[in-house]
Amino acid sequence: MILNRKQAPAFKTIDRIQVIPAKSRTLNNGIPFYSVSAGTQEICKIEFLFRAGMYYQPSTLIASCTNALLECGTRSYTANELSEGIDFYGSYLELQVEQDFASVTLFTLNKYVKESLVFFEEMLKYPTFPQDEFKIHVANKKQRHIINSQKVSVLARRKFAELLYGPTHPYGLMVKDEDFDTLDLNAIKTFFTTHYSSGNCTIIASGLLPENLMEVLNEKFGKQAWGSIRPLKTPQMSFQKPAENKHYIAKEGAIQSAIRVGRLLFNKTHPDYFKFQMLNNILGGYFGSRLMANIREDKGYTYGIGSGLSNLVHAGSFFISTEVGADVTDKALEEIYKEIKLLRDELVDVNELETVRNYILGHFLRSVDGPFSLADKFKSIWEFGLDYDFYDKYFDAVKSVTPNELRDLANQYLQEKDLIECVVGKKG
Repeated sequence: MILNRKQAPAFKTIDRIQVIPAKSRTLNNGIPFYSVSAGTQEICKIEFLFRAGMYYQPSTLIASCTNALLECGTRSYTANELSEGIDFYGSYLELQVEQDFASVTLFTLNKYVKESLVFFEEMLKYPTFPQDEFKIHVANKKQRHIINSQKVSVLARRKFAELLYGPTHPYGLMVKDEDFDTLDLNAIKTFFTTHYSSGNCTIIASGLLPENLMEVLNEKFGKQAWGSIRPLKTPQMSFQKPAENKHYIAKEGAIQSAIRVGRLLFNKTHPDYFKFQMLNNILGGYFGSRLMANIREDKGYTYGIGSGLSNLVHAGSFFISTEVGADVTDKALEEIYKEIKLLRDELVDVNELETVRNYILGHFLRSVDGPFSLADKFKSIWEFGLDYDFYDKYFDAVKSVTPNELRDLANQYLQEKDLIECVVGKKG
């Protein structure tokens, strides 16, 4: 049969997406080990996760500096020897700290997993935190902080987090220039000992995994307990609502103003999360959204504007983010609130809803392409104690949500009196 290239293929909606689940096992010392074996390349990603994010730090900078200094020297290797040893085997190291978790990730060829993990084990168990490396890291970090503090977008992001969660909450605590000068190396060492341990560790591996990976991980990390044996206590923190909802920080000489509008909301464990995600996409969650169509395409006030949901383990928030010309700041804010009001007052057109529905389903389909993406999908539910039925519920909500439900959600969660506004730059 000859393919007729003049005729477009039939349009087909996505009925269901099967997410390949992670396999769950446990190392001999009790470390949870999850694996997603898929793909065609003999490369694997091994991620060690610790509840050692900013939520757990006793003061600012402790969590990020602890994580970054892991690769700066161990009992057996200098920083250069660690770097050269990992590079020699074609491996790559990634260290990251977020609000709730810290991670240390190894990307390596399957045939060199064991050799690369020699250096990896040293970093996780026996870092020495050399004084000279500490001073260099802090000095560089302070310089980047000072430079970034000149950017209206960075200032708005920091201030908005403080307004949402409160100035003393770990999610909202702002780093100040003087915090770098009072940073204590002993506090970093204590944080490492307390939080980087087998009892506070989870391993997620993905790729076309070697058959002996479990055996190799047990050899390096599963023989016995390592690090602190004390159970980690989760801090119980409360949120502090700002006295005023609208905040303006003047920035002399600013060509643009950074705008953040949003509110403290819920994370993905909430029953309204799925359908509110649909509402968010209509408003500003993709390139064809209403905010983009109005403020970028029609008015030309910005190169880009978007909205989203921030999912943290102990909180969640809704936000709108953009940078606009300083002379049109007030006009852009008017249009933002206008679009939100339309969602409260009018039903979403069924054609627009179907477009967004198909966009979300298509985006989800692309997001489960490959073993690393599948591992990320698992991690995003594991962090919240959820199961894979989360995706089935999300899929069902996307396909079944109605215009009336979206209007009800907008009236429940997007009242202007509940929204916090933060502008950094010039108003005009």
